Amino acid sequence: MAIIRWDPFREMTSLQSRVDRLADSLWSGRSESWVPAVDVFDSAEAVVLKAELPGMKIADIQIEVDDNVLTIKGERSFEEKLDDERYYRVERRYGSFQRSLALPQGVKADDIKAGYEDGILEVTVPKSEAEKPRRIEVQAGRKTVEATAAQV
Repeated sequence: MAIIRWDPFREMTSLQSRVDRLADSLWSGRSESWVPAVDVFDSAEAVVLKAELPGMKIADIQIEVDDNVLTIKGERSFEEKLDDERYYRVERRYGSFQRSLALPQGVKADDIKAGYEDGILEVTVPKSEAEKPRRIEVQAGRKTVEATAAQV
């Protein structure tokens, strides 16, 4: 487990970016209408992120890394049109979304890989060699060499 220095201003920066996005959406007349569920877990080789993006096309998903922050964004459109029928209920969410997650120190941001299958986006962020856990072998017994000092 890596020791990460606590930065009290990181939370303030995150809050500021959320307020900025809210203000932008209010002034531009658009809003983020949904946020996909995301699981993030740590393996020995990488940090893995899985996001639920059902019904989306690969072309509608964008992944960016900037200043050690991974951002997933995209848009899911409402495409179903009914001629003579009407909806009783529409519960699925549509529109644009954006999720940003700070990456831990010691990852290889240049080697990030992403795959999309069955509505699940999986992003793998490999760890650098220094960050991978390593096993240190404990040796049984130590040989001690006794020496005497010659008198002058």
